[in-house]
Amino acid sequence: MDAVISKQDRHRGDGDHNVQKMRRISNVSWLASKRQVHKTLKNRVNGKIWKREEDDDDDEWSLPTRTKNSSKKVKLTPAFEFSKGNGIPKKRLNKRSSFVVVDLEGDSEDEVLEQACIMNIRARKRARTSDSEAVKRNHMYTRLENGDFANASLGTSSSSPSSASDMKSNGSSSRTRTMRNLKAKIEARPKCHQCMKNERKFVVPCKKCKSKIYCVQCIKQWYPQMTEEEIAEQCPYCRRNCNCNACLHSSGLIKTSKRDITDSEKIQHLKYLIKSLLPFLEQICEEQTQEMQIEASIQGSSPEIAENFCNNDERVYCNHCATSIVDLHRSCPKCAYELCLSCCHEIREGSLSSRAEMKFQYVDRGSDYMHGGDPLPFDFENAEDQGEPTVVLWNANDDGSISCAPKEMGGCGDCVLELKRILPMGCISELKKKARDLVGFDTERADSMCNNSEAGREMLRTAASREGSKDNYLYCPAMNDIQEVEELFHFQKHWVKGEPVIVRDALEVTTHLSWEPLVMWRALCENVDPETRANMSEVKAIDCLASCEVEISTCQFFKGYTEGRRYENFWPEMLKLKDWPPSDKFEDLLPRHCDEFISALPFQEYSDPKAGILNLAVKFPPDLLKPDMGPKTYIAYGTTEELGRGDSVTKLHCDMSDAVNILTHTAEVALSEEQQTAIQQLKRKHLAQDEKERLEQDKLDHHSIEQLSDCSGSWKEMGVSKIIETEKHPSQISEQLELSHDQPRGATLPGLPSEGETDNMCGALWDIFRREDVSKLEEYLRKHSMEFRHTYCSPVKQVVHPIHDQCFYLTSEHKKKLKEEFGIEPWTFEQRVGEAVFIPAGCPHQVRNLKSCTKVAVDFVSPENVQECLRLTKEFRQLPKNHRAREDKLEIKKMIIYAIAEAIKDLEELIQ
Repeated sequence: MDAVISKQDRHRGDGDHNVQKMRRISNVSWLASKRQVHKTLKNRVNGKIWKREEDDDDDEWSLPTRTKNSSKKVKLTPAFEFSKGNGIPKKRLNKRSSFVVVDLEGDSEDEVLEQACIMNIRARKRARTSDSEAVKRNHMYTRLENGDFANASLGTSSSSPSSASDMKSNGSSSRTRTMRNLKAKIEARPKCHQCMKNERKFVVPCKKCKSKIYCVQCIKQWYPQMTEEEIAEQCPYCRRNCNCNACLHSSGLIKTSKRDITDSEKIQHLKYLIKSLLPFLEQICEEQTQEMQIEASIQGSSPEIAENFCNNDERVYCNHCATSIVDLHRSCPKCAYELCLSCCHEIREGSLSSRAEMKFQYVDRGSDYMHGGDPLPFDFENAEDQGEPTVVLWNANDDGSISCAPKEMGGCGDCVLELKRILPMGCISELKKKARDLVGFDTERADSMCNNSEAGREMLRTAASREGSKDNYLYCPAMNDIQEVEELFHFQKHWVKGEPVIVRDALEVTTHLSWEPLVMWRALCENVDPETRANMSEVKAIDCLASCEVEISTCQFFKGYTEGRRYENFWPEMLKLKDWPPSDKFEDLLPRHCDEFISALPFQEYSDPKAGILNLAVKFPPDLLKPDMGPKTYIAYGTTEELGRGDSVTKLHCDMSDAVNILTHTAEVALSEEQQTAIQQLKRKHLAQDEKERLEQDKLDHHSIEQLSDCSGSWKEMGVSKIIETEKHPSQISEQLELSHDQPRGATLPGLPSEGETDNMCGALWDIFRREDVSKLEEYLRKHSMEFRHTYCSPVKQVVHPIHDQCFYLTSEHKKKLKEEFGIEPWTFEQRVGEAVFIPAGCPHQVRNLKSCTKVAVDFVSPENVQECLRLTKEFRQLPKNHRAREDKLEIKKMIIYAIAEAIKDLEELIQ
């Protein structure tokens, strides 16, 4: 008995000792810094000490606080009052503090299980002890022969098993109750809004909404640009830039339109749109009228044109030129071969081109060849030796009718093509009449819209140094300066001339949602079905050195975005993702990012892909299949130094429509000294390889001239001397490399900062050519095509169209030669994070990434550039059948018709 009493006293003493420890811990100042509290808690007892906190207010409560050996941080600030039952404790603190980090008593599930195991061990130990004592007492009492003691023995021995059983039962129920209470306590804790976990120990409640909390771990991982004070003052959810999975999958959280347009402004915009498009509608109407007249002469009377039924979810294309058919066309009653009116006109004039297919000219010569080494053996068929394609005659009949295409061209060749229609009879001529009645005498808007250019203050950026030219500067206003309608006139003044426009600080007017690629990837993985999620574990990226697709783990790609990748010889590996995720699913997969991007668009009257009043692309009927205009995401690696081979570039091309591109995120990857040394050595190998292949090609060309021409000996000697003059000693090649490398960037590129003045916010280098310089640019590219490399780093030996082939990127050296030989140069400028670049249709352009970049772009069609869209459509018609740019994806004629119809409808409603 004395032992039992002594044991109880010892337990009581331990309890008092623990209470004293608890009181000492509770005296730690709530206003201590994180480092001081961290140090204090770390030196406390290792056991688990629980303290109850009772508030005076019965309607408010606080979770009990547990202190143990911890590496977490605690920092508290002013009182945050929350409604009862929302799971967030109320703390009244010193008003001098500025933010709060609440300790939510970090019992994770692992700690709960640990406590349960300890309790089980103790219970089993108590049960074994009680059983042992009962057995000993039973043996002792059975040896006694005294009757009273015997009776007592009987009573005691009979009750001992029952007592042991009761103790086991009480211990088991106690353990169950305690574990249930522990789990219930964890489940009752408030959840972090970002990760939706309630076992986080340190969280930051929002002072504004008093309902959302964010754990410190999520703040550091997903909001590194925000401090805990800023989170406490106004959480990401209140700021509308929360990037948790639930918020990223929501749409309509923010207002995408920056300015409400009045009815009078709408009327002016609609009249301007109709007035601008009316000449093109008249051209379409005239083309159809001529075909109907030919059909009337064939039939000898006014023709009845049958309707060619077409579903709203399908497009009708010409079988010969792949141009979209909007209304009248000719169709074969036997094989359903369809021909557009432009092809019908060319057949009658005898100018129809065969559009033979291209043959792939590039051969993989091995990795060593791409890095300046010797090529692998291969059999290569020269494009010039492939012979001329077989010419198939396809002529119109004497009466103007046209038979179906020959079998060699995809038709049956048997039947006469019949004239068919898609739209109701006479609807285009009726549309033209309505447009004339509405704006036929209102010419003021179309002119003043583009000439009222002196209002406000213009911001210009130097981008070229053309002698005697007034367009060396680009209009470059800030986003906050273009909210007034007068600035739209400034934009239109430059836009109608075909000049690019740069708008600074476009992201400053948004909610600053994170555009980090990992954030978008996390949202994608949570918003798709398991099969699609599995497919997203790998992506198809473009290897910029080989100009071909490679498969890579999505995780590895994004790791290389921030850390960089390299080949075995230390040459930087440049990868890029184009249109990821697929643009037709961008709004569905990333709705919150889509809204954020639209809200950042300047001049939304043109650029808004949903409601731009001057954007023809949004005028399609809702049930009709629309062209894919974006938004599109471009994620690519990049480096400041121009490599010359394998740069992270978008090669020279020309878009069918207008476009606006916003740089949303960059990540700089530094090159080590070892890698920079290897790059310079490999550049010398590249130059030597270029020179060797150029000399070989010159000798082949000279040999062909000797065989195929009857030139005089002196002329031949002149040709040989020309080849000899072009040879360069390896030392000259090294000298050329050093001169090119040492030349300050921006010395010959106006608008760029000089060496040492590079803006840290810059991410991409743009070159945009003027429309009037296109012919000279094409001539230069055809002349120097062999100096460029494309797929597998093979020289470009065949050129179908210098721009639409998209196989050229003009380095700084080529741009210098272009100006020397042809006197032209592009607008050259660096795009900074948050800048929006407007590219007019018909302006060839190229881009090189100076850092790892994430850009988002959307296409639109402005009334000022419809003429360029039609011109490009005609150019694409002439490309070979398997050319990458041949398909008419824009459907500009159909867009013109529906845009005028919708504008007339809206204008009539506003006027009435």
